[in-house]
Amino acid sequence: MKILHTADWHLGKKLEQCERTDEHQQFLDWLIDKLNSECIEVLIVAGDIFDTGMPSNTALQQYYHFLRKVKDTCCREVVIIGGNHDSISTLNAPKELLRYFNVHIVGGVPDVFTDQIIPIKDKNGSTALVICAVPFLRDRDVRLSVSGESSLEREARIKQGISDHYHKFTEHIEPYKAAGIPVIATGHLYAAGATTSESEKDIHMGNLGQVGADHFPAAFDYVALGHIHRPQLVNNSRHIRYSGSPIPLSFSENEDKKLVIILEFEEGRLTRLEEHEVPCCRKLIRIKGTLETVKSKILLLDEHQLKYPAWVEVRVETDKPIHDLDEQLQAMKEGKPFIE
Repeated sequence: MKILHTADWHLGKKLEQCERTDEHQQFLDWLIDKLNSECIEVLIVAGDIFDTGMPSNTALQQYYHFLRKVKDTCCREVVIIGGNHDSISTLNAPKELLRYFNVHIVGGVPDVFTDQIIPIKDKNGSTALVICAVPFLRDRDVRLSVSGESSLEREARIKQGISDHYHKFTEHIEPYKAAGIPVIATGHLYAAGATTSESEKDIHMGNLGQVGADHFPAAFDYVALGHIHRPQLVNNSRHIRYSGSPIPLSFSENEDKKLVIILEFEEGRLTRLEEHEVPCCRKLIRIKGTLETVKSKILLLDEHQLKYPAWVEVRVETDKPIHDLDEQLQAMKEGKPFIE
């Protein structure tokens, strides 16, 4: 069985009031093609589908149009969890309808714990994979409020609460593991040591709740994580990964390689794990320095053979006001239609 792991789409996201709709659509169209070309059977989206809890009509249209197109691909099952940016009610509202199309939504921790456990059947109707679809865990999901506790005590309780939530699956997945059926867990959280970018917002104040690889039960064959926008491993564990966001969401991600992760199980074992780079359709460029330095760097910019003009963030360092700075910067753009 072949699975594709992606996360942190942030549909509806803007960059300095500039729309990202076209870039997101480029990714979604590419993803549909990838599901077909790689014969992906299961798609996992590990949270932050939308950028806000009240997504625009355009963002919602992109989301539902994508799910509709998935049905015309090789992909038979879709598992979507809520992230810290997502509204639980917005994601969950259509879940009973979407279930008829084999789209499984877990917007928040359900009242019945085992509703997070999703058996995936093969073409013959036999269970071939189990997904423990854990969404973003809010404070109320993992700890009880204790008055007068210190910040260190609060941090310890959050970490323990997250660990306990994952270990609670152990007894429920034992029969599957005994039958040689692989188990994947999801998560939308901040792992200790993860490299962040400027576009992320901390899940817990002061980065409380940072978890390590040892917080996940060894029974999980793969852990598909979201929240961190740079693709990376957790504590160098090959099977515990952030896929990262599919497009750069801030100028701090201008050098990041964006990707999705494809994994394959055969006879209950993880036999393939590959990173597939998402094509870039708009480059983000960051230029910083004195006005003369900025001018020289802009003059050296070459045309990029991409679909959309590059966006350039300029930071001019000066010890006194430059009254015509905007005019000078605008003049530098002349003759360079490939930057904005």
